[in-house]
Amino acid sequence: MAAFAEGTPCWVDASLPDVEAGKRFYGELFGWTFSAGAGPEYGGYTQAYSRGRNVAALAPKPDGRMPTVWGIYLYTVDAYACAARIRASGGQMVMDPQPVGPYGGAALAADPGGAVFGLWQPGTHHGFEAQQEPYTYCWSEVYTRARDAVDVFYANVFGYVPEDQDDAGSGIEYRLWSPPGSRPGAETAVLGRSLITDAFPEIMPAHFLVYFAVPDVDESVATVRRLGGRVTADPFDTPHGRIAVVADNQGAVFALLSEPRTVPHG
Repeated sequence: MAAFAEGTPCWVDASLPDVEAGKRFYGELFGWTFSAGAGPEYGGYTQAYSRGRNVAALAPKPDGRMPTVWGIYLYTVDAYACAARIRASGGQMVMDPQPVGPYGGAALAADPGGAVFGLWQPGTHHGFEAQQEPYTYCWSEVYTRARDAVDVFYANVFGYVPEDQDDAGSGIEYRLWSPPGSRPGAETAVLGRSLITDAFPEIMPAHFLVYFAVPDVDESVATVRRLGGRVTADPFDTPHGRIAVVADNQGAVFALLSEPRTVPHG
């Protein structure tokens, strides 16, 4: 398997109060199958598979006060060096790098705006075995109020090269980040940066939003509702596809994305 570029999303997991309930929800929504769960030394971490390939994981929350969330991990060849860059660039380490058996090394960090993300330094587990196809990870973006500090932070830590998007005069600022050495733009971008505006609740924290590809957003939204989840943003069309933002039946928020709809000409 080819290595991910430094700073590229390489893994996602959901921290849930009830992993068995999560397996039922995502098993029906995405058709995922699951491992039996790692032993107590790994906190019962449970791998999810799409057609037999590693695509995500579900993890039981060790403390009920912790948020129920989908988290993202960014690839690094040296988690300790990356942690040093994070601190030097105004971020904070939530959890210092630590080994995870033979699988690799993990850390958790927060950017200057408060959005939390993970680092993953691979061992035997490199990350996604499948992505960018139905029922797998396809995109993520950070929502922040600290635009300038966050832009400088990610450029310093991961060397991202930016391209700002003109959203048809909507006034919504959006930035794409591509790996260092690449030509910036949608073809190479690995992450997006959006802003938490007055349109969002005042209590909304800075966060990463994880997207999963589905064949039909509207059908998947109906399934989310049937399974006891909720919809925080009804399906809407963008130049990049049809999107909805939903939460599972335990409160973990994620987004769904399908190909742009073809409007027949009458």
